[in-house]
Amino acid sequence: MASVFARLYTGTGAFDVVGKRKTWYVVFGSLVLICLLSIVLRGFNLGIDFTGGTRIQLPATGTTGTIGTEQVQEVYQRVIGAEPASVQSAGTGTSESILIRSETLDPAQLVSLKQALFDAFQPIGPDGQASPQAISDSAVSGTWGGQITTQALIALGVFLVLVTIFLALYFERSMAIAALVALLHDVVITAGIYSIVGFEVTPSTVIGLLTILGFSLYDTVVVFDKVKENTRGLLGLTRRSYAEAANLALNQTLMRSINTSLIAVLPVIGLMVIGVGLLGVGTLADLALVQMVGIVAGAASSILLATPILVDLKMRDPRFRQQAERVAARRARAGARAGAADPGDGADETEDAGTEPRQRAMAGHVTASGVPARQAKASERRGASRSARPTGKASRPTGKRNR
Repeated sequence: MASVFARLYTGTGAFDVVGKRKTWYVVFGSLVLICLLSIVLRGFNLGIDFTGGTRIQLPATGTTGTIGTEQVQEVYQRVIGAEPASVQSAGTGTSESILIRSETLDPAQLVSLKQALFDAFQPIGPDGQASPQAISDSAVSGTWGGQITTQALIALGVFLVLVTIFLALYFERSMAIAALVALLHDVVITAGIYSIVGFEVTPSTVIGLLTILGFSLYDTVVVFDKVKENTRGLLGLTRRSYAEAANLALNQTLMRSINTSLIAVLPVIGLMVIGVGLLGVGTLADLALVQMVGIVAGAASSILLATPILVDLKMRDPRFRQQAERVAARRARAGARAGAADPGDGADETEDAGTEPRQRAMAGHVTASGVPARQAKASERRGASRSARPTGKASRPTGKRNR
């Protein structure tokens, strides 16, 4: 376990993510297929903001004490004969209330339900007295949710167009395509999980879905920026292929991507625990759920999907395929030379053992001097000895001519 964290921290390319890209394609492709089938065959659990319905609200405190959501649901089922869409508590303290969302009720059903709720709980109004007027109702039109959805789809389209232009100009076309595929994956996976699990889709869900797109794109851009840095001038080199350079960039940013995802998830968890568990605000639950699913899906796609797709797109270019072939040929030649340089018998080993330290010493001297070493001629050594001057006072001129 310690070695795994050490490799994550150093980012030396020990995790071959790009090399196993076919495995990731199968995994993510299967998930996308399952989500699409669920969306088409099962659909979504749309809230009353999309389908229309009736909303009833009453204080959470009555003359008999605190009113619970399960008690309210039992009264609703006894009077209407069906379960409500949702029964939630909202607010805290004296402002806490019970919110009932249901299908559209006719006036007779609405009057009967409000009277049964008053008889069962005697909710206390703002004046401190139990009153039937403390129970309010309102009709919700499904057109409002449809308008929110339409505006969200328009915003999503504009966002994708602007992102494509930005990535194509700042990076290149292949990176723009890979980033868009990862974004679409995040949207499909998040929507599919809502369809499979049956989470209620509300306008807050749609808004939260738009917020996760920016997070997913940000993480992908960071990885691509490192890939761009590692592959600059790669076609003229034979040290690494494009796939290896991209995998190295992915490893170098892997720890950062994990830390960013964890830091982003912590506030969402706090939003769910405090907003839902303590405050009882259903809107925060819808917003937190979609953000939680989207952050996890975005982190996975930016690490395991975007860069492998980029590598496959780049390897369609003949220049990068030829460069990969040159890298493989250089390594084959290096391996052949290493095999030919192996000692054949004990005499060669003894001779190499004696000459190798001297060769290393000479090589170190040459390397330290920065120029090839050469042997000085005898005339040069005699001239150098005659021209050498003593140090100290004897080196000062006396003004007298030597005879």
